[in-house]
Amino acid sequence: MKIPFFQVDAFVTGQPFSGNPAGVCLLPEPRDEAWMQKAAMEVNQAETAFLHPEKDGYRLRWFTPTMEIALCGHATLASAHVLWQEGIIKKKEEARFWTQSGLLTAVLQGDLILLNFPAMPAGPCEGVPGLEESLGAKVLSLGRTNAYYLAELSSAEVVRRVKPDFKLLESVLRDQKLLGVAVTAPSDDKAYDFVSRFFAPAAGIPEDPVTGSAHCCLGPFWEARLHQNTFSAYQASARGGALQVCCEGGRVYLGGKAVTVIRGEWL
Repeated sequence: MKIPFFQVDAFVTGQPFSGNPAGVCLLPEPRDEAWMQKAAMEVNQAETAFLHPEKDGYRLRWFTPTMEIALCGHATLASAHVLWQEGIIKKKEEARFWTQSGLLTAVLQGDLILLNFPAMPAGPCEGVPGLEESLGAKVLSLGRTNAYYLAELSSAEVVRRVKPDFKLLESVLRDQKLLGVAVTAPSDDKAYDFVSRFFAPAAGIPEDPVTGSAHCCLGPFWEARLHQNTFSAYQASARGGALQVCCEGGRVYLGGKAVTVIRGEWL
């Protein structure tokens, strides 16, 4: 059975080859986890999304090259983009995804896809031995979710200059049973409110180009710091990515653009 496959750049800054590439597999029916994990390893992107019809929407699961994860923003945005692009759902229809993190929805507003995700504020966290050494940067404040650390650094320039010791960082994260760490600071570019980067060596992703799910934590963090609830955000990876973020009613709305760069099929 041939399975449609797409590679989509999500949260692009306006053109292909920016943002975060995600694989999207349109399954006619569920496939076993072992096949999906091998397929994600073969695609070798940060995340590959697998979706098939379920209830009034689609069952959606995300796999890195090494594991399944509970929430992924850019691969969800990529999945919604494919459904509208291929005419599987009408552009005026809401895309509905049943996931490990509950029901997630997406709507199309012009060329912007708006995701409705749960807010995940970081709780206070004491200093973690080895974390600053692994990042090579002074951490001003540290928070923690159930999946990763949120480290505030002194400036956008420091965020851009971070060169982690990935072996040490992976050891620190595994000791704490976490997948990654987001680093962030106020933006030095008037087009954006804050910048970030995201490292997840414990999940097989040394640096994620653009991490939608991390903004479920970054949004509430900067809401408290900047006393506003809407933001333009930039993830300062080598590829770069742009997001619109709005915090409201315990939810975080993530807006971004996507473009398909590869279309094919599994044989």
